[in-house]
Amino acid sequence: MMRLAAVLLFSLAALTPVSARAADALPTEKDSVAASRAVKLSEKLRCLVCQNQSISESNAELALDLRRQIGEQIAAGRSDDEILGYMVARYGDFVLYQPPVKGTTLLLWGGPGLLLVGGLTALAVILRRRRKVAPEPPLAAAERERARQMLEDDTPEGKQ
Repeated sequence: MMRLAAVLLFSLAALTPVSARAADALPTEKDSVAASRAVKLSEKLRCLVCQNQSISESNAELALDLRRQIGEQIAAGRSDDEILGYMVARYGDFVLYQPPVKGTTLLLWGGPGLLLVGGLTALAVILRRRRKVAPEPPLAAAERERARQMLEDDTPEGKQ
């Protein structure tokens, strides 16, 4: 009976997916310095699947893989700059929440300002056009009387 239990336990351990045991590569609570470094680094990197979350917030497979890579690189003794450089070399500047200002990211940094200036310019043009349109002059007394008579008559003017 003991042998059967041991065989079952061994079989169960052998069938456990590798991804369930891959968490061993991440920093643990015992190494608080490495864990805090991993958290700080993962907050600086964007999830390429979710795009509006950092990899520390995301549960996407790619985010889990990137967190695992960060843990492995910390364990290998790499500095924060080396790890970020590796991620940028592999995934591009888009992986960073704050990409550097350079030619390829100029629109990314200047885009919101350009949109704001464009919107304010359009608003100013619309307001100026409204001011230039002169209001219609008020009706003269004779025109007002004629309009009142037309509204009171059952038959429209001009019909016979």
